[in-house]
Amino acid sequence: MKDHVELRSGAYADSVTLLQVSRAVQATPGVLAAQVAMATGLNLEVLEGMGFDVPDSSPNDMVVALRLDDDADVAAALAAVDAALTPTRPTSGDTTVAPPRTTGSALRRSGSGAIALVSVPGASATVEAMDALEAGHDVMVFSDNVPVAEEVALKTYAAGRGALVMGPDCGTAVVDGVGLGFANAVRPGRIGIVAASGTGCQQLLALLHHAGATHDEVGVRWALGVGGRDLSSAVGGTSTREALRRLDADPDVDLVVVVSKPPAPEVASDLTSYVDTLGTPVELGLLGRGQRDLTAVAEAVLARLGHDAPQWPVHGAHNTGPATGPLLRGLFVGGTLCDESMLMATDVLSPVRSNIPLSPDLALAPNERGDLLGDGHSFVDFGDDALTQGRAHPMIDPTLRNEQLARAAADPSTGVVLLDLVLGHGAEPDPAALLAPAIAAARSDRPVPVIVSLVGTDLDPQGLDAQCDALVAAGAEVHLSNAAATRRALDLIGSQA
Repeated sequence: MKDHVELRSGAYADSVTLLQVSRAVQATPGVLAAQVAMATGLNLEVLEGMGFDVPDSSPNDMVVALRLDDDADVAAALAAVDAALTPTRPTSGDTTVAPPRTTGSALRRSGSGAIALVSVPGASATVEAMDALEAGHDVMVFSDNVPVAEEVALKTYAAGRGALVMGPDCGTAVVDGVGLGFANAVRPGRIGIVAASGTGCQQLLALLHHAGATHDEVGVRWALGVGGRDLSSAVGGTSTREALRRLDADPDVDLVVVVSKPPAPEVASDLTSYVDTLGTPVELGLLGRGQRDLTAVAEAVLARLGHDAPQWPVHGAHNTGPATGPLLRGLFVGGTLCDESMLMATDVLSPVRSNIPLSPDLALAPNERGDLLGDGHSFVDFGDDALTQGRAHPMIDPTLRNEQLARAAADPSTGVVLLDLVLGHGAEPDPAALLAPAIAAARSDRPVPVIVSLVGTDLDPQGLDAQCDALVAAGAEVHLSNAAATRRALDLIGSQA
């Protein structure tokens, strides 16, 4: 076995592209492992954890790290890297159509009313989004790591033009029945969602889709993401109000749901006053201490429409034995799902620490082993900006979470591991193929209970049933409701105490 590591100074590709390159190169004969990534601090830690010796570098360098059979041809492997990095151009008939090189040229090709989707490094996103707004378009800013001051500037400018800025860090939207970003595939209906939360929106999409199998109006045609900071004190709900105004004016929307991570109290109060002025009923699903969980919000929506809530499905309960230790470890790809579970756990366990803490005094301090778990009850959001700099979102690249799953299971103080797995367009094509073996390996030495909230629908491209079956076969207990999964985990920890 031999390693080859090289730096390509000044080369750049986005994290999703580099993930795809790494996977393509790893399929090359003689390649045992391949990691092609920008040399950010987090990626360097991953490479070092894989045993690669990386020379001094900067975040502007691309690292090509290959582990090869002794008789493998390094030149052939590097040629595979170059081939995977070479962009392909779509064709129309016999004519090659070059992709637009700038936002301006893309906007000139677009018709009026088109939504501009901005997905570039956060440092460049504001300029691109402003170009689109000036051209008269609404904007969905998929990019994260955008400074809050720039978000305020974009949304203030948009408000003066009657435009909508979805994001930054807007991962999920449904626009007139068409999913954008990490959206789930759902039946359209007469419900609209305004979401200052990507995975919170996806949880509602999944629950309402499941409940609406026999009710035509229980479906979602519009889910307007506004970014997780929109209801913060700094931003003040600017995009939320514009999204509500639009849905209120739509005669095909009978009920609007607002879902959010814990908002600033004064912004939540202003929002409550604003919705009282609208003609369309609005159900507020604002997470926070003393507030309802998202499953309870979905049940309230069903009640407003005159329907009883179904039994939310659970699979693999036979896999789950007693807790194997005193601590609950939550490992999430969805920030809002992490928030929801933390809020529920805080009512039972204390303290509950996180990299996205409910208060500053609960910030998670990694323990001396250098992992992300800390030494007590802990919840980690692997989709947080600090853990996605220079690498793909964990819905696409679960490597970091899977590493921490192994650490958590090996820790004798871990009693239960709580996970989420989120399906939908844009997510990993077969996420259970990566998570299920990690769960099985984690449980091979000690049968730590693994509880999974599987957020998805039977129309999602990954196949809800197939994903569930793979997780159950690996030893997990699987819930459609994240709140129900959390209650199950808390019951197990409580019975062990």
